[in-house]
Amino acid sequence: MRYPESWLRSNVSAFLPAFIVLLLLLGMLALAAPARADDSEVGCVTTEWKLLGANHQVCVFAFQDPRIPGVSCFISQAKTGGISGSLGLAEDPSNFSVSCSQTGSIVIPDKLPAKENVFKESTSVFFKATRVTRLWDKERNTLVYLAVSRKIIDGSPYNSVSTVPVRP
Repeated sequence: MRYPESWLRSNVSAFLPAFIVLLLLLGMLALAAPARADDSEVGCVTTEWKLLGANHQVCVFAFQDPRIPGVSCFISQAKTGGISGSLGLAEDPSNFSVSCSQTGSIVIPDKLPAKENVFKESTSVFFKATRVTRLWDKERNTLVYLAVSRKIIDGSPYNSVSTVPVRP
């Protein structure tokens, strides 16, 4: 079935602006690197062998708190394998753990925010990420690191917490 040229012109032009915006958004997502806080992969352990594609793994990353140089954190995350995981199209599960400790002298800046994101790892192609947020418990003189999975529409209740007491 062929459509009249006038129908095509009017209907295509109606959807063209939305299509261009969608392409621009997808292009920005593809070019945007995950916002990590100077992390490095410590290593991965296979949890399930896959015949095709990468194996399912749990990987451990280390990162420094960007404002508190004397604090190092380690986060473990489940990574989906298989063909979709190898192509970067799989959504990683919301399984993770965080542990932070003092690895040097800690000096709390005067204007340290009460809450600040210190780590972000993309766990799917679209809008899902694991984030670590630092909370400053001034009353107890303790840095609290909370890892959560964030998704625009449907987040996850899974979380992990670690504390670093600041000693005088």
